[in-house]
Amino acid sequence: MSKKNNKEACALCGRELKELSRYIEGNEGYLCSDCSAIANDYFNAHNSIKPNNKKYDIKILPPKEIKALLDQYVIGQDYAKKILSVAVYNHYKRIMQDNTNNDVEIEKSNVLLIGPTGSGKTLLARTLAKALNVPFAIADATTVTEAGYVGDDVENILLRLIQNADGDVKLAEKGIIYIDEIDKISRKSESRSITRDVSGEGVQQALLKIIEGTISSVPPYGGRKHPHQNNIDINTSNILFICGGAFIDIEKSIAERTSKKGLGFAAEVNSMENLEYDEIMKHIATEDLVKFGLIPELIGRLPVVATLQELKEEDLIRILKEPKNSLIKQYKKLFEYDNVDLSFDDEALKVIVKKAMEEHTGARGLRALFEKVMLDSMYDLPSDKKSIKIKKEYVEEKLNIH
Repeated sequence: MSKKNNKEACALCGRELKELSRYIEGNEGYLCSDCSAIANDYFNAHNSIKPNNKKYDIKILPPKEIKALLDQYVIGQDYAKKILSVAVYNHYKRIMQDNTNNDVEIEKSNVLLIGPTGSGKTLLARTLAKALNVPFAIADATTVTEAGYVGDDVENILLRLIQNADGDVKLAEKGIIYIDEIDKISRKSESRSITRDVSGEGVQQALLKIIEGTISSVPPYGGRKHPHQNNIDINTSNILFICGGAFIDIEKSIAERTSKKGLGFAAEVNSMENLEYDEIMKHIATEDLVKFGLIPELIGRLPVVATLQELKEEDLIRILKEPKNSLIKQYKKLFEYDNVDLSFDDEALKVIVKKAMEEHTGARGLRALFEKVMLDSMYDLPSDKKSIKIKKEYVEEKLNIH
C-alpha cells in the first residue's frame, strides 16, 4: 500500500501507482483495478450464503397432501403421483431430521420419470417444488457435455439452482433439479466404446457425480472454471434429482423380454398393436434401461422409477378444463380483463384435442394450438362484444382442418 510508509502502491499486490492505469484511493491506501475485481469475485461468491431467506420456507407434507396438491395441477397419472409423493416425503423427512444418530444411513430417493412427450413429467416436477416451497431448476440433458467439450458443464445446472434460491447456497442444497431428455444421452450401444461419446456415456458419468452426491465447485457467473476466480462450493448430497425422458420404443424391448420369460401378457410380441403401452410399462426393469443405453451406475442412483401413462382424448379434455391454471381458465381471465365473457363448445375442444393427438404432442401441444385458434379474437381486443363463444367450425377454420 501505502500512504504510511510513503510508498504509493496497491495495498494487495504492491504495484506502484505509476504502473497502474486505474486504482481506488481510500483513507489508508490504494487498491488497483485488478485486485478490486478479484475482491469483487470473492464477495459475490461468499456473500451468496444467506441463511435467513424468507422467500422459501420448506414444508414437509405427508404423501397424501402432496398428491392432493399435485391433483390440483396435473390430471390423471395417479400411480406416478403416488410414487412421487412417497419418494419426496421420504427425501425431505430424511434431510430435515437431526442427524446425531447415525446408526442407519438412509440413501436419497432420486426419481426417474418415464412417459410419452406431453404426459406431464416436467409439470409434475415443477408442481412438487412449488408445493414444498423449495428452489427448483430445470436442465436439458442434451445441452450438457463432459469436461473438455463445448457446451454446458454440469456445474451450470447447479448454478441455476443457486440463482433460483436467490443466491442462498444452503437453501439450494435442499432444492429440486429436474433433468429432462435423459433418454437422449444414452450411449450408442450396450458395450463400452473405446472412443469418447460427447453426448452419451461421458455426459452420464458427469451427471452421475452430482446426482450421487458430491461437493461441487461452481463458477459464480457460469461458463468454464478458471484458476483465478473464487468458485461457490455446493454439496449436492441432499438435492433431489428428478430425471425424465420419453424412452421411445422401450416398450418393445420390455415386451420382447417379458415374452421370453413367459409373463403371459406379452405372448404375442409380433402384434404390438394388441398390447397396451401402459400395461407393458408396468414391467420395466433395470435391464431394459441398460439395453436402451443408460449406464448401470446412473440407474442405481435413480432408485425410484415412475412410469406415466399415455394421455387419452378424455384426459386432454380434462387438462383443458380442470386444473387451477388450465388453459381455458387462463384465456377466460385474459378476456375478462377486457370485460368479455369467453366460452367454448365441447365439440370445439374435441377438435383441438384430436389435432394434438395427431401431432403426438400430448398436453404440451395444446397451448400452441390454442394460440392459433385465439389469435384473431385476441387481436380485436378490446371489443364492443360482451361475449365470445368458440365453436367447432371456427376452430376447424383456424387450424386448417377440412
